[in-house]
Amino acid sequence: MDDASYMRAAIALARRGLGEVWPNPAVGCVIVGDGRVLGRGWTQPGGRPHGETEALARAGAAARGATAYVSLEPCCHWGKTPPCTDALIAAGLTRIVVPIEDPAPRVSGQGIARLRAAGIAVETGLCAAEAAELNAGFLMRMREGRPLVTLKLATSLDGCIATSDGESRWITGEPARDRGHLLRAGHDAILVGSGTVLADDPHLTCRLPGLVGRSPVRLVLDSRLRLPPSAHVAAEARQVPSWVLTLPGGDPARRADLQACGVDIIEVAAGEGGGVDLREALRALGARGLTRILVEGGSRLAAALLREGLVDRIAWFRAARVIGGDGVPAVAPFGLARLDAAPGFTRIAVETVGDDILETYRRAA
Repeated sequence: MDDASYMRAAIALARRGLGEVWPNPAVGCVIVGDGRVLGRGWTQPGGRPHGETEALARAGAAARGATAYVSLEPCCHWGKTPPCTDALIAAGLTRIVVPIEDPAPRVSGQGIARLRAAGIAVETGLCAAEAAELNAGFLMRMREGRPLVTLKLATSLDGCIATSDGESRWITGEPARDRGHLLRAGHDAILVGSGTVLADDPHLTCRLPGLVGRSPVRLVLDSRLRLPPSAHVAAEARQVPSWVLTLPGGDPARRADLQACGVDIIEVAAGEGGGVDLREALRALGARGLTRILVEGGSRLAAALLREGLVDRIAWFRAARVIGGDGVPAVAPFGLARLDAAPGFTRIAVETVGDDILETYRRAA
C-alpha cells in the first residue's frame, strides 16, 4: 500500500455517505501508522460526526505520530461539532494527506493552514480528480449555488422509453432496475415532472433490501399544482419528504390540500416560457442544502434541462432491443437547429448490468 492506495481507500469510504450527509460533503478518512491501518471513518448520516473524528475514535492513542488520509480538506470552524483540525492536532498526527481544498467560505484553505501552523506536514493534490468527482455535488453547490444534476434514462437502443401505445414496463431488465434504485440511494433527491406523476403515480423511493431508509427527497416540478393529494408522492409525504416546485399564486385550495399531506411547497419565479424557471428552481434547492439530484422523467423535463445546459451527468441504461421511430423518445424536441449547439458529454464509465448496459457521461467542459 502506498499513499495513493490509502487515499483511494478514504475516497471509497466517503462514497458510503452520498445521499445521506447533505448539506455536508461526504468525507472519508484513513489513519495509518507503521504500514498498518489504525482507524477508518466516514461522514455519518445527517452530516455528523465527520469522517476524521470517526477515524480518530477508532485509532485512539495509536494515532499519535501517524498519517491521516482525508478525502477533503478538514473543517476548521465550529458548527454542530468541533473543528476536525483541532481533533487532528490534539491526536498528535504528524502528517496529513489531502487531495483538494474545501471551497466552503468557512474553510477554503484555512483548515490546511491551521494544520501546518501546528507543525503538521500537509500534502495536497494526491488523487485530486477522484476526490473532486466524488464530491462534485457539494463543490457545485459551493461554487454555483445549485446541486449537481444527473439525468437518468432507461431506453431501447434507439433511445425510446415506450412504444407508440405508451407501453414501457419493462424496457430494461430487473438488474438494471435494481441498479437504478442504488442510484436513488446515492442522491439527495429525485426530480420528476408533474406529467410523470399523473401518468405513472410512482413512489420514487429506494426499495432495495437494506436500503429502504435511504430513499431521497421526492421533488415534483408542477407549475400549475396539478399534483393530486392521492398521488403516492403526496399521500406518503410524511414518510418520505416530498417537495413541489411551483409558480407563485397557485390555487390556494390545492396548495392547502397538499400541505395537509405534509408536502413542502416551494414557489419559484416563471422563466421565459411561462413555466418554473429551472435555474432559479435549482438555486432554491441548493439554498436548502441539496447537493445531488437524480432526474427520472419525463422527456419534456429532460429536454428543458438539456436546453438550459443544466445536466451535469447522464446515467443511461440501454436495453438490447429496438422500438422504432414511432416509439416515445427519451428526450422531447428542444429546438436544436445546429450540431455545434448540441449539449456535449464525455463518457466516463461503462457497466454491464444483467443484459443491459449502463453508460455514465459527464458534461463536457
